[in-house]
Amino acid sequence: MSRRPDIAVLGAGSWGTALAIQLARGDRPATLWGRAEDEPERLAAERENARYLPGAAFPPALAIEPDFERAVTAHRDLLIAVPSHAFRVVCEQIAPLLRAGQRIAWATKGFEQRSGLLPHQVARQVLGEAPPLAVLSGPTFAREVGMGLPTAITAAATEPGFAADLAQRISDERFRVYTSRDLTGVEVGGAVKNVLAIATGMSDGIGYGANTRIALISRGLVEMTRLGIALGARLQTFMGLSGMGDLVLTCTDDQSRNRRMGLALAKGRDVDEVAREIGQVVEGVYAAKAVHQVAAREGVEMPICEHVYGILYENQSVEDAVHSLMTRSLKAEAELPLPD
Repeated sequence: MSRRPDIAVLGAGSWGTALAIQLARGDRPATLWGRAEDEPERLAAERENARYLPGAAFPPALAIEPDFERAVTAHRDLLIAVPSHAFRVVCEQIAPLLRAGQRIAWATKGFEQRSGLLPHQVARQVLGEAPPLAVLSGPTFAREVGMGLPTAITAAATEPGFAADLAQRISDERFRVYTSRDLTGVEVGGAVKNVLAIATGMSDGIGYGANTRIALISRGLVEMTRLGIALGARLQTFMGLSGMGDLVLTCTDDQSRNRRMGLALAKGRDVDEVAREIGQVVEGVYAAKAVHQVAAREGVEMPICEHVYGILYENQSVEDAVHSLMTRSLKAEAELPLPD
């Protein structure tokens, strides 16, 4: 196999590590940079990320880069894999180092909490109009990607050639990438599904059963699509991997940190205590506040997400939230606004 141009992954959490491993499979050179001071040395010595992705050995073609500036300047393509609250900071660190021809992708999911902006909007603010931008999103658990289990995701880019290059660069016989130009839709799906996963986790934790779970997922998909269309997304995106696919995965499997948060909250546990126990960022906790703000700004009705926000931030009980949802005025099911 010919050696393709390499790529640097910025962020050595579970998802960043899994993507770096996938990129380096088949003797394809890739680089991984981690933020913690001792992280690069530990990763290089152990050839696995024992903290976030234990048991997933690094391919020989995966290099560990301890220096952020070298990681940025030595690669044409950069893939940011940090939590949403750190995304702007990493973009600001990249900005003065960018050179002509570089391209920026990310696997970050979620609105920026302070501004209500999607990641591609933050990237444009910070990095300007020049670099091509792309997002990778879809129904994925890092552990399964690290194990090499069959997976499919979406790459949406501002330039079709960048999406196609990413798809070719990361795909193999066990990892398939579909392309799109709908960055907004892909990013809305990746943000809202985490809030809905907390809702389904709470429902299952109380013991409401399969009927309730699928009602939350189905109506949650409607809420996600409403918001996406209001922000300019394409309806079809929400029927795909980054919409319905990621929503179903995150709501139904206990590998999901957001679902686990919901299960714990149903037992009356404290949000901060559960987050410390999980040991990684639970994006849905941040996303609930951001979605609440964006939905209010856009005038979009999102009752399930609103009640998750109420439970997390306004001391609403789960039982009151369920009662409120079930006693809302009756309406036709197909009330989605269609884009022009």
